[in-house]
Amino acid sequence: MKETSLLCLLFLISLLSCTTNQARLTVSPSSSQFFKGGLVTLSCEEDDSSAGWTVRRNTSKKQRTQCGDGWGISANSSCNISYSTTWDSGVYWCESREGAISNMVKLTVSGGSVILQSPVLPVMEGDDVTLLCQTKTTPSNLPAAFYKDGSLIRKQPAGHMTIQHVSRSDEGLYKCDISGHGESPSSWITVTGMPTTTTTLSKSQTPPTSSAPPLDPSILQAVHIQFFHVVGFCLYFICTLLMISLYWHRTTGNNMTISTAAAAPPIQAEQRFAHN
Repeated sequence: MKETSLLCLLFLISLLSCTTNQARLTVSPSSSQFFKGGLVTLSCEEDDSSAGWTVRRNTSKKQRTQCGDGWGISANSSCNISYSTTWDSGVYWCESREGAISNMVKLTVSGGSVILQSPVLPVMEGDDVTLLCQTKTTPSNLPAAFYKDGSLIRKQPAGHMTIQHVSRSDEGLYKCDISGHGESPSSWITVTGMPTTTTTLSKSQTPPTSSAPPLDPSILQAVHIQFFHVVGFCLYFICTLLMISLYWHRTTGNNMTISTAAAAPPIQAEQRFAHN
């Protein structure tokens, strides 16, 4: 009975270990692009504070470095970059002690004079999105041209553009240009669908399609690392369960052998009595 309880307990632990706690990485100011020298704060909004979430990143210089390890100042589950540089451009995420990861965001720190302020997190389908073309030294209401996937969308006299009721077709790479000042880096805007009830599509209907964002090698590497962590952890507990199970069956078999041997003398005594 004790062995069975132990096996059940280890099985539950292995299941809990293979599941990931939830956390969400947010960026303040809420933008995917920043000027060099700006202040950036990254926070892990967590469901389980005991998981020990920390901010990590992949850049062109180093991979999977933790906040406080040569960059940023760690404060609980947040990370402050007081003076951002172009080397801070990269992919950021939250990671727990068990190896679970949150959503990933790509930040760009520009050494130029123009940036595009756009949503750093996915936007909900049907919402309005405002893009702002901003310069570092002049007012932000200069005329600007906005581009999507390399094609001109429109020119705005006030330097900002609002996309009303965004849909999946609005996903893509956006950038802006201010005459006489320069062009901003490009940022990908992701649109997520609103939760709806499941409906049956007729033969003439096809599901909506959208273009996928370009895959970042650093994101793929982080996903691979997380996958190997989870697989290795699960294999460890499965091997532990098998070893305990074999030991339990071996102990049970030895007990049965001892019981049989102990019962043998009375049987022989009865046979000798019958013979006499």
